[in-house]
Amino acid sequence: MSNRSLRFLTVTMAGIVLLAVVMCGCVGDQGGEVTPTAEPTGAPVSGSLAVTGSTTVLPIAERAAEAFMDANAEADIQVSGGGSSVGVQAVGEGTADIGMASRELKDAEKESYPDLVQYVVAKDGIALIINNENPAESLTVEQVRQIYTGEITNWNEVGGSDAVIVVVGRDSASGTRASFEELVMDKQEFVATMLEKNSNGAVQQTIAGTPGAIGYVGLGYVGETVKGVEIDVDGTPVEPTVENVIAGTYPISRELNMFTEGEATGLAATYINFILSDEGQAIVEDEGFVPVA
Repeated sequence: MSNRSLRFLTVTMAGIVLLAVVMCGCVGDQGGEVTPTAEPTGAPVSGSLAVTGSTTVLPIAERAAEAFMDANAEADIQVSGGGSSVGVQAVGEGTADIGMASRELKDAEKESYPDLVQYVVAKDGIALIINNENPAESLTVEQVRQIYTGEITNWNEVGGSDAVIVVVGRDSASGTRASFEELVMDKQEFVATMLEKNSNGAVQQTIAGTPGAIGYVGLGYVGETVKGVEIDVDGTPVEPTVENVIAGTYPISRELNMFTEGEATGLAATYINFILSDEGQAIVEDEGFVPVA
C-alpha cells in the first residue's frame, strides 16, 4: 500500500472516531434521564439526609440509619415521624430528602408531586390489638368494619364479655389509617367517638391501659403488652404474623414505602440500597416486618 493510501486511511479512521464521540455525546444529551447509581458497596460516604413521615416505617428507618452511620462516620441521617401525609408532602416540597409512607400515593398527591419515585422497603400486616384481659379471640373483617363504624358497640356481640368497645384509631395524617380505610372500611365512615392517636406507639399504649379498647397498628407493635386479634377468613382464624403475611393468608396487609423526588441519587440512593441489602432486610425482619429482598 502507498504512503498516500495509508495517510488517507488514517485520516478516515480518525474522522470516524471523532464522529462517533460526537454522536455519543448527542445521544446522552437527548436520551432522557439516566438512572443514577449509588456509591459502590463498602465505599465510605458523607453528607446529610433528612428522612421523615410514617411512624410505621420509622423504626426501620431509625435502625437502618444507626447501622449506616456506624459504618460511615461522615454521614448524618436525621429520621423523624409525623405520619405518611407529612412524609409525602415534605419530600414533594423539598423539605426532606426521603418521605416515608405506609400506603400508596393518593391521587391528589400524584397530581401535586408527579416526580415522586416509590421504593418498597418492606411489607406489613395491619394488626387489630386488644387488651390482654379481653377474652375475645378472633373477628371477621366484616365485624372489624362494624366495630369501626359503630354498628357493633359491645364485646358480647362478637364473643367477648359484656363490655363497651372503646374504638381507637389513627389521625388523618396516618398511612396506617389510610391503608386500614382501603383494606377494611370499604369507604364507610369511622364512628364519631373513635379516639384518634398520632402514632402506632400511642395506640399500643392506649390499648394496654384500657380493658375494653381495640386499635390497629403495624405488626411490629404487637407485643407482650397487648394481644393480637386473629382474623377469621372463611372460618379459619389467621394470626397477624410475618409468616402469614408472606404466605398471603393474612388479609390485612400492605407495602411500606420510601419516596424521593425523582430517582434517588447520592446519599439517599446509598441509604435506600442499604435498607434493601441483606443487612437492611435483617433489620426489617428484626423489627417485626416482612422483608422484600
